[in-house]
Amino acid sequence: MKLAIASDHGGRKLKKAIRLHLLEKGLSVRDFGVGDDVERADYPDYAQTVSEAVVAGQFDMAILVCGTGLGMAIAANKVKGIRAVTCTDEFMSRMARAHNNANILTLGERVLGPGLAIAIVDAFLETPFEGGRHQDRLNKIAGLGPDPTSG
Repeated sequence: MKLAIASDHGGRKLKKAIRLHLLEKGLSVRDFGVGDDVERADYPDYAQTVSEAVVAGQFDMAILVCGTGLGMAIAANKVKGIRAVTCTDEFMSRMARAHNNANILTLGERVLGPGLAIAIVDAFLETPFEGGRHQDRLNKIAGLGPDPTSG
């Protein structure tokens, strides 16, 4: 499994802890930033770069971290083909994968401690998509949006 990970300045410490955990598990992880030398970073920039890499098939899934996880999720979901979710417990994380086939997990450093965040990440990565009726619903979601034929 190939994973991408990134954060803004508000999620840098939690991102580091998660990245270390993933590497210790032997997973392939590419860190898109931010580094320690960055005082301020805009989360939409990192969300877009990572989301586009996931949609392009360069990575199987991604983890994005900011202060709450919410801004990263909003920005990532602007990229067609991304299903980014902010999870605050393991149940949400498992359901996001099993029922929604989420491909990006967003987390908040100001919301979660590293122990819980790592448990959420593990649940996300270990849970397969169930397909079936859930795929039917994802197909409906993919069709949402403005009618391209209306002026």
